[in-house]
Amino acid sequence: MAGGEHDEMTCRELVELVTDYLEGMLPEPDRVSLEAHLAECPYCEEYIAQMRRTVDTLGRLPQEPIDPAREEELLEAFRGWRVTRRPPGRRNGA
Repeated sequence: MAGGEHDEMTCRELVELVTDYLEGMLPEPDRVSLEAHLAECPYCEEYIAQMRRTVDTLGRLPQEPIDPAREEELLEAFRGWRVTRRPPGRRNGA
C-alpha cells in the first residue's frame, strides 16, 4: 500500500480478519485499514469476492444436524482461539 503509514494492513492480516469483515463485526479502525488495503490490492479484492461467493453458496446448502457431543468438542477446541491471538489493529500498543 502507499503512504508508509504504520497502520497499513498486510495481506496476511486481511485474511485473518475476513470473517469479521464480511459479517460487519470488524471494529471501525480495522475496517478502514482493510478497505484501504483492498483499494490497492487486486489479489485481496479477488479473495474477498471469492469469500463472498463461497458464503453465498454455502448459505443455500441445507444444514445437517451435528451430534451434541461433537458440537461441544468443536466449541471447546475454538473457545480460546481468538483470545490467544493478537488482532492486527492492536499492534504497537494501539
